[in-house]
Amino acid sequence: MAVGGRRPLLIGLVLVMVLGSAVYFRLWSIDYDFSSEDREFLRRQFDLANREAMDESAEWRLKYDEEVKRAGICAKELTEVKENFRRKMNEATSINKKLAMLQQEGAYLSPISAARTSKEASFLHLFQFGSFKL
Repeated sequence: MAVGGRRPLLIGLVLVMVLGSAVYFRLWSIDYDFSSEDREFLRRQFDLANREAMDESAEWRLKYDEEVKRAGICAKELTEVKENFRRKMNEATSINKKLAMLQQEGAYLSPISAARTSKEASFLHLFQFGSFKL
């Protein structure tokens, strides 16, 4: 059974080698059909196409470099904005804490200030009517 499996493989390999040789000889014969003028023309066309491709590649590289520079600037600005935002948030938190403390102090001081105001009003009342003398 192993011998029967090798025979089609061997025939296929020989067939591929024969076809490859035929293609090679055909390309070889085509090469000799070109004149030296045709070869020079093809070489100039290839050089021109190569220069155009290099120019286009350089243009795309320049565009890429410009975009990388812009992206770097944008990333730097974004980092600065984030840092400023973080600082402002910390300041806002600090201000909110101070406000809460002042509101608490105000809540404690409001009864004292109300009593003080009423006491001052009573003193003024006494001075106005002359019942209090220094």
